[in-house]
Amino acid sequence: MLSGNGLRVTPQRIAILETLMALQKHPTADNIIEYLKKNHPNIATGTIYNTLETFVKKGIIAKVKTDRDVMRYDAVTKNHHHLYCFKSDRIEDYNDPGLQQILEEYFRDHEIPGFRIEDIKLQIIGEFSPGFKLIGTTS
Repeated sequence: MLSGNGLRVTPQRIAILETLMALQKHPTADNIIEYLKKNHPNIATGTIYNTLETFVKKGIIAKVKTDRDVMRYDAVTKNHHHLYCFKSDRIEDYNDPGLQQILEEYFRDHEIPGFRIEDIKLQIIGEFSPGFKLIGTTS
């Protein structure tokens, strides 16, 4: 993944990528740093931030901003949407091909003058019920 995106493969980049995969659920930079400091204490905090930004620029990961203005990182780069719980700040991936088709058709038929759409990412805001588990639609 790293060399395929024109990046040198370094132990620090591998560790950060492995951490993103291990943490999965849209970790914050602080979550990533905390995890890395336990398992790779020699990686500098600045290196972690710089590497995350490089990964975002290369499309290896994406940023997801919550209503609380907290920046989270998403290792799933294929097209999907998010369910965001405003009470717990929890984010879950949501993949619904029918919804995606509706959105794409709508914007194909209702172009926004002077604006070229690159991607459509929907964040559905609500509250998860106790024991909520997404079945059959996760990405």
